[in-house]
Amino acid sequence: MAETTRKVALVTGGGRGIGRACALDLARYGFDIVLVDLIEDDLTRTAGEIGDLGREALTFVADVREYARAAEIVGEVDAQWGRIDVLFNNAGRPMPKGILEITEEEFDATVDINLKGAFNYIQPVVPVMRGNGGGRIINMSSMNAHTGGVTSAVSKFSYTAAKAGILGMTRALAKELAPEIVVNAVCPGVIKTERSNAMIDAREAQLAAGISMKRVGTPQDVASVVTFLATAEPNFMTGQDIQIDGMQWVR
Repeated sequence: MAETTRKVALVTGGGRGIGRACALDLARYGFDIVLVDLIEDDLTRTAGEIGDLGREALTFVADVREYARAAEIVGEVDAQWGRIDVLFNNAGRPMPKGILEITEEEFDATVDINLKGAFNYIQPVVPVMRGNGGGRIINMSSMNAHTGGVTSAVSKFSYTAAKAGILGMTRALAKELAPEIVVNAVCPGVIKTERSNAMIDAREAQLAAGISMKRVGTPQDVASVVTFLATAEPNFMTGQDIQIDGMQWVR
């Protein structure tokens, strides 16, 4: 039986980067964390850091493209902890190839990871959330979904298409699942992570000059917003996408 005071957040891609920062921030706010990622060493490190914060962590090595595995993980968490209050669909992968370079298999993989991967966890999580009175789903999109990116962007059209799909799915599910479950999205701009370090380091001053806040973003910048969406009470926000880009773009 679940502890009545336990709060549980499931974070895909939670081993490092933005996912790790968000998992740790949610742990600081009293959540026990379910981490899903491809790299076991990253999961072990982040789970240890969650333990240092006095919270518990469950870890699962999994590819978010695997629908059956997602349902299995959600079922195991429900069996062990009895609830999932927050789902953060963070896992994603860039795709730098343009329309004339990308293969069909690469396009499919980009959509499967960045869009279908979110569906794979949302579908089994919804009954668990409803069984406990509701919950919150937060989807990772991108400023590219609004702007189409720029010619120098790390990811091109297929990534942008998948992240725009996240926004459409977020709005539709916000209507379908209300009022018990709220669904929102975050749209980061230039965020300095392990994956983007090399690109950003080469021209950080130039990038910062084009951002109103005069710096590139950090994983904690995203984590603060994710934690707000996960914890704000009272909550009257659903179907929204929150831009976290230091005012680099005007929509």
